[in-house]
Amino acid sequence: MTVSTDYTAQEIIVVAGAKILEDKKIVFVGTGLPMVASLLAILTHAPGLIPVFEAGAVAPPLKHGLPISVGDSKTFTGASYLKGLNAAFELTQRGYADYGFIGGAEVDMYGNLNSTMMGAFPADYAKPKVRLPGSGGASDIAASCERTILIVPHDKKKFNERLSYITSPGHLDGSPDARRKAGMQGKGPHRLITTKGVFDFDEKTKRMRILQTFPGETVESIQANTGFELLVAPNVSQFQAPTVEEVRLIREVVDPDGAFVKRVAK
Repeated sequence: MTVSTDYTAQEIIVVAGAKILEDKKIVFVGTGLPMVASLLAILTHAPGLIPVFEAGAVAPPLKHGLPISVGDSKTFTGASYLKGLNAAFELTQRGYADYGFIGGAEVDMYGNLNSTMMGAFPADYAKPKVRLPGSGGASDIAASCERTILIVPHDKKKFNERLSYITSPGHLDGSPDARRKAGMQGKGPHRLITTKGVFDFDEKTKRMRILQTFPGETVESIQANTGFELLVAPNVSQFQAPTVEEVRLIREVVDPDGAFVKRVAK
């Protein structure tokens, strides 16, 4: 197993996301890097992973390549079950989705995500500083799946104590049973993957905690780029750089056209 020295920030996010996914688990897959990570997991260590897509496809083998959207025909080809959007979300509400895999533009210490708008808190919904794509199915995924895996680019401006808007609920205010009291199910955010490391959430306080640092990063450098105080796991380790084979799979097999994993100009 040869470790690569030629990989991008997006590629290490994909590898980290893939490694969290376990074989024979059901994962509700969001658009973008979660798709890339899920397909990489299937090709490496989790051939029995069961992906679910918002448009209604359950357990497609994805043998025809990377879907470009949750309604791409590739998500339907060979699927075990097809019944539409309502049925896909009903599956999560009945407790059958082990993981929901989603992204966002802004996150707080409790894993609440914003993908709706940016501006000073509280933002003016009608006149935001920046209008973002919005929820899609992410809010439903966050509210219903057993556990969620989050992806957010690491930037101090994106890691804020208070969000401009909560699109996808995490652990809410971190208080005991906050999700259950709000009518949600599942345990909420399980892991967060950024361009600097992998994080979990403290079992008692529900606050974000540094679990693994990416190569070249330290606990101190990550904290310096975060807009709130992070907790630090007692056994923080360094995440191993992607292997040459993992990078090859991403570039040549999973996303050869660079639909979601952008190429770096030489």
